[in-house]
Amino acid sequence: MVTESKATAVPAQKASRHIRLTSHAGAPGVPAIHWGAPTAAERAPVIGTTTTRAHRNVIGTHSGSYSVYRALAVAAGALSPEHRADLTNTAPTDVIGPYPQWSQPDTIVGLDPWGAMVADVFATELAAGYDIRPSIAVTKAHVMLPEIATAIAAGRLRPDGHVLLKNGAALVTKAAIEPVWYLPGLAARFGCTEATLRRVLFEETGGMYPELVTRGDLEVFLPPIGGQTVYIFGTPRDLADPTIELTARVHDECNGSDVFGSDICTCRPYLTHAIEECILGAQRGGVGLVAYSRKEGRALGEVTKFLVYNARKRQHGGDTADQYFARTECVAGVQDMRFQELMPDVLHWLGIRKIHRLVSMSNMKFDAIVGSGIEVGERVNLPEQLIPADARVEIDAKMAAGYFTPGPVPDADELRIAKGRGLTP
Repeated sequence: MVTESKATAVPAQKASRHIRLTSHAGAPGVPAIHWGAPTAAERAPVIGTTTTRAHRNVIGTHSGSYSVYRALAVAAGALSPEHRADLTNTAPTDVIGPYPQWSQPDTIVGLDPWGAMVADVFATELAAGYDIRPSIAVTKAHVMLPEIATAIAAGRLRPDGHVLLKNGAALVTKAAIEPVWYLPGLAARFGCTEATLRRVLFEETGGMYPELVTRGDLEVFLPPIGGQTVYIFGTPRDLADPTIELTARVHDECNGSDVFGSDICTCRPYLTHAIEECILGAQRGGVGLVAYSRKEGRALGEVTKFLVYNARKRQHGGDTADQYFARTECVAGVQDMRFQELMPDVLHWLGIRKIHRLVSMSNMKFDAIVGSGIEVGERVNLPEQLIPADARVEIDAKMAAGYFTPGPVPDADELRIAKGRGLTP
């Protein structure tokens, strides 16, 4: 006798139900999204529900990459597919916007600016039975890092009881943001046609979303990728005031360094240095911002990144800066897939028009921010003493490639010197 485990069991009513192709049209009367409309009511809600499929007005579902875990929970019987979120007491701790950038359809194309306010601005639609879910959540937190405690002990930071507590905790407002892509605007941002974008997204995800090529009337896509988190030091509404000093860093995820302290790159030192600068800026009466995006390994993924590490350490001549980008391209086919074109969207969601101090050496990030219409004043580089020994290869290669530095740029002879460790002690 063949038995079925709980994890693979499918309720009888689900097993017998026919599969609906996502290319089927929705029900009449479903709110049509008018991206960039001046008000939430005119824009209409983003409805990615799977509970009432006829109400859907987007491609994909909420939760980004976690939508796959939701599917596993449903398949295992741990989650009812009919569950709707109870949004009682989930309102943002701080109101963000609306700002003029929200009604400029070409300015924000990678997130839903109304995503934190759905329980308020779409209360009528929720009462009418539409399953509308937030794609942004705003809360408060205490951030504690050993580097901040070290800065306090060294006298570089002083607790004030407002921005920084005596125990080393920094008080922040933080927002988690899921990706919401407006496909016409996304295509324009990347310089391709919408038809090309849709087809490539469909093909390169193995045909996961047929609506990309069958439903041209649906212009919004909720991609199954990681989102981002912003940490605000000081008063969030001050971000939109260009007369108030803003210290900011836009940081791309690096699990090995950010979390575990790997010394092959400068990611954690730059992140903690930026947090220190944000605290100081807020204590001067300004505001600080760290925007943290899930783009592990230059959006190539951690497996690819580790393969590149091995290739760098094993190549003839050792780990040298002149081969830093070449080794990545050999493995991945491209040096970098982060494509910072979408990065400024979160800054525009926050109403930012000027960054007085940008804690970043990246030319790509700087160009993307300025190209989006945000003014940048001073650029803050990573202090020399914070560069780990094994990360010298990375920083030399980046400075030679055009990254900002107030100091000398390594020449060709310097770049050929092996400065990275081998794979063995």
